[in-house]
This record gives sequence, structure tokens and C-alpha cells, in this order.
Amino acid sequence: MTMTNFFLGLSLAISFLALLCFYRVVFGPGAWNRIVAVNVFGTKTTVVLLLMAFIYARVDMFVDISLVYALLNFIGTVAIAKFFEKKGEV
Repeated sequence: MTMTNFFLGLSLAISFLALLCFYRVVFGPGAWNRIVAVNVFGTKTTVVLLLMAFIYARVDMFVDISLVYALLNFIGTVAIAKFFEKKGEV
């Protein structure tokens, strides 16, 4: 078993777990649970991007993309949390 196959299998497993998080985003019981699920979904997507970097042997390109995606995920989560805090739904 090569490392490429291992990374591919790991990417598929993490993608399945990301779909479970997406289910929580759509059918979550509350706003805070959905915010956390979106953040976890973004984190899993970042990890899958980094695994793709090793699969395609283009680490330099995918690391930059994953860093930007992680930063946007963090900023979006903080912005949504501040919006709900100011709205008074805490």
C-alpha cells in the first residue's frame, strides 16, 4: 500500500465525516450548533486540501490555498458569532 493510496483513503473518510457535519448545518437544533458545524466543516475541508497536496505532489500550491481557506473560515465564523451576539440571540 503506497502513501498515495493511504492519503486517498483518508481523504475519502474525512470527506464522509464532513458530510455528517453538513447534515448538522442543515438540520441543526440551534444557531450555535450550526455555526460550530460550519467551522468543523471548514476545518475538515482544509485537511482534505492538504491531503490532496500530498496526493498530487504539489504541496506548495495547496498549502497556500488551504491557508487562505482556513483564514476565511475563521473570519466568517467570528463574524457570524459577533452578528448573533449583537442581535441578542446568545
